[in-house]
Amino acid sequence: MNPHTRQSLRFLQSWIINTLAVLVASIILHGHIHYEKWVDLIIAALLLGILNAFVRPILLLIALPLLIFTLGLFTFVINALLLCLVSYLLKPNFEVDSFGYAFAGAAIISIVSIALNVLTGNGRVSVQRRGPPGPPKNSGGGGSGPVIDV
Repeated sequence: MNPHTRQSLRFLQSWIINTLAVLVASIILHGHIHYEKWVDLIIAALLLGILNAFVRPILLLIALPLLIFTLGLFTFVINALLLCLVSYLLKPNFEVDSFGYAFAGAAIISIVSIALNVLTGNGRVSVQRRGPPGPPKNSGGGGSGPVIDV
């Protein structure tokens, strides 16, 4: 498979995962994340993906001191702001009631996206299983056990 086709399939898979994650968030937070039709949900997921690709890195760079101070937890606030921005841009067709629900929705979207990416092998996170560790290797010195230099 050529690289262009592989990139297109990966983008499509990522978009489907993002759409499913937004759908799960709207189901869990029913009544607080609204969409009119399925097309609106698909457009919202696409716009969220575009904002995550282009705007999120800029926001992460601007908020770097806060990210360091909060040990990365401020990322959830940035994700909620991006979900609020999607809601603002697509208002009547896709809406989030408040920042609190955007925060909860962004957390749900993150968890579902990570889980689906791990299951499909699409994400940066991968699960690898290793066998049990073998006996310690002797690096020389003629003894039968490990050597500890003090």
